[in-house]
Amino acid sequence: MKKILILVLFFILSATAGKAQTTLPVQYQELVKKLTASLPKMAEEPVKETNSTNSTSLIDFAKSMLGIPYRYATSNPKVGFDCSGFVSYVFSNFGFKVPRSSREFSATGKETSIENAKVGDVLIFTGSNSRIRRIGHVGIVYSVDESGIKFIHASSGKAHGVTITAFDGHYKNRFMKIVSIL
Repeated sequence: MKKILILVLFFILSATAGKAQTTLPVQYQELVKKLTASLPKMAEEPVKETNSTNSTSLIDFAKSMLGIPYRYATSNPKVGFDCSGFVSYVFSNFGFKVPRSSREFSATGKETSIENAKVGDVLIFTGSNSRIRRIGHVGIVYSVDESGIKFIHASSGKAHGVTITAFDGHYKNRFMKIVSIL
C-alpha cells in the first residue's frame, strides 16, 4: 500500500512540476507579447547587398591577403596564390562562380571600359610578354581616383605575392579587357 501511495504522489508531483516549468506568470507573458510585437517583421526574401557594399567587402577581404606568396597553379592562402587562383578565391568567398583560369575570365561577367572601371572589376592582361596578345594575368580593381587605377593581384614579379599595383605603363601595355562581375 505504501508503494502505491508513494507512486501516486510521485506522479502527482511530476505532473505539477512539469506544468510549472511550461507556463509563465501572466506579467511575463504580457512582456513577451510586447517584445515580440516590437521586433521587425522578417522579409520573405533576404535583402541583397548593394554593389558598393559588395565591392568594399570584397576588397577588404582581398586586402587581408596582402603578402601571401606567389605560387604557380595554387589557390590556397595557406600555400600561396597564382593570379587567377587569388581572384577566384576572393570572388568564391562571396558566392560568385568564377573561373580558375585567367583565360576564362574574358568570358565571365559583363565587359566594360577602362574609363568606367569600378572597384571590384576584374582587369585582364596578357602574360608577361605584352607582344604576345594572349591572356595570361588577372587582378581586381582596388581603387579608382584622380591618381588613377590601382589593382590587387598575385604577382610573380618583384613583389612575388599578393600586392597592390598602379595601372600604369607596364600594365597598360599588357591590358586587354576589363569585366564587371559584381
